[in-house]
Parts: sequence; C-alpha cells; structure tokens
Amino acid sequence: MWIADHWKDYEVIDCSKGEKLERWGDFLLIRPDPQVIWDTARKHRGWNKPDGHYHRSAKGGGQWEFFGLPQQWSVNYRNLTFNLKPFSFKHTGLFPEQAANWDWFGDLISRAGRPVKVLNLFAYTGGATLAAAKAGASVTHVDASKGMVGWAKENARSSGLEQAPIRWIVDDCIKFAERELRRGNHYDAVIMDPPSYGRGPKGEIWKIEDAIHPLVRLCARLLSDQPLFFLINSYTTGLAPSVLSYMLSVEVVSARGGTVTAGELGLPVSSTSLVLPCGASGRWSLPTCLH
Repeated sequence: MWIADHWKDYEVIDCSKGEKLERWGDFLLIRPDPQVIWDTARKHRGWNKPDGHYHRSAKGGGQWEFFGLPQQWSVNYRNLTFNLKPFSFKHTGLFPEQAANWDWFGDLISRAGRPVKVLNLFAYTGGATLAAAKAGASVTHVDASKGMVGWAKENARSSGLEQAPIRWIVDDCIKFAERELRRGNHYDAVIMDPPSYGRGPKGEIWKIEDAIHPLVRLCARLLSDQPLFFLINSYTTGLAPSVLSYMLSVEVVSARGGTVTAGELGLPVSSTSLVLPCGASGRWSLPTCLH
C-alpha cells in the first residue's frame, strides 16, 4: 500500500459506521466511505461538532448539512495550494490520497534532467497536473468538464503556476488521445484517472470496464522515445490493482521494458493505527539508468 502520510493540512481523524471524520485545514467534515464497514465508538469530539456533514440517502446520492463551513477555502500540500468547496455527491474537489502518487512522479520528473512532457487525462481539478508542473514538467491537462478545468486553473493560480507550461483542454479524453496520435504528438509520461462511468462534452458514454484497456493501448502508443512513467488510478470497485498491473505489462512493458508495480492507496487514521484504503494505482517506469 502507498500511504499519503506527508499531509499537514489534511488528516483522517477517525472512521466508524460507514463514515470518516476528516480535518481539511481548519474545518472538520464527516463524509461517507464505503470501506468503513466497522462499528466502533466515536470518541473524538469532532463527531458531534463538524463544520459540514454529508448525509448519504438510502435512495442514492445525498446532501450536505453545514455548520459554519465557508463556501470555499484552501489547503496546502508541500508547495501546492488547492481551493476546496463542497461539491455534490460528497466531494471537496481534492483526493488527498493521491499525494502518494504526486511524490512518486514528482521525484521522477525532477531527477530526469531533461524536459518532460506529461499527458494528464480525466484530470479533474488538477492535483496531478500541478504536482507535475511544480516538478518541472510541461503538462497537457484534459477533462470533459469545463467547470473542472476552470477549477484546476484557479488551483494553478493559487499555487503560483499561472505561467507554468500547462495546456488546458476541455475534451473527451479518448477522442483527444486519438487526435494526438494522428497529429504525431508524443509524451514522456501519461497519467489517467478514469471514472467508473461518465459522459463526454457531447454525450459520449464512458464505461471503465469496456474502455480502459483500449485507452491504455492507445496511450502506450503516445509515449515518446524516452518515456518516463505511466500511471493509472482507479476508484472502481472490483478493478483490482493486479488488473491495472496486467494492462500496463501487456501494453507498455512488452514494448518498452521497465517495471510495473500496483497497489492500494491509503490514508493514515490519526486516532488509530488504521490505514484507510482509498482506491488503487498501477505505476510503470523505466530503471533510472535508462531514462
């Protein structure tokens, strides 16, 4: 398991009865988490005095209840700043467990000793984009949601990356990757964080079980002659880390060599010795001497 344990502005304080108590900067939130199937005593005072509580509905979805939570606030991770707000369906605009991946590929980029071009697909509010740009890469940020791309730009401004070499693209990720291949464009690294289900800007339907392997195959062809890494993230229940590892082995290792590792991402729970599992990642890279 890769644990995101370097946060100062975020922590999972406790988990019980299908929910987690989190600190986001100065604010406490209670949000549902399907992994929390245990029933333990809720001793921390934050359970009784949160700033926001997302209540899951038995019919699906849910709604926020606020107790003084601002409409927007920010948190820092290392030298990055992220703007947060309570989105629909429990989200805040940031997945803090991804910091484990940011540290991994940020180190690869900073040690590469050359210009690095990164393609970030399903890029959401830009956590991976900003981490790659801060490490020195030029990044193409692609997401089908105009609103999410706008939010990512705001995060870039807050992080002092307004002038960084980032291309902001609102497009269907598969169609964009296909066009890049026809154009002859290549990238030294690929990051993708595909949803379980989604629609593109023109109603294109995405189902991860049907589309993920063809997309990995397509993006493997977009890698440059000096590839650095390939990262796949997944929050889809049932898509095990070993599946991500197998796809990278078949489509990337077979042509480029290198090594693949895959595992769960996790967040430490400060009140216990528990590490809360938070999705899976598959990582491919070449040995440092071959970069």
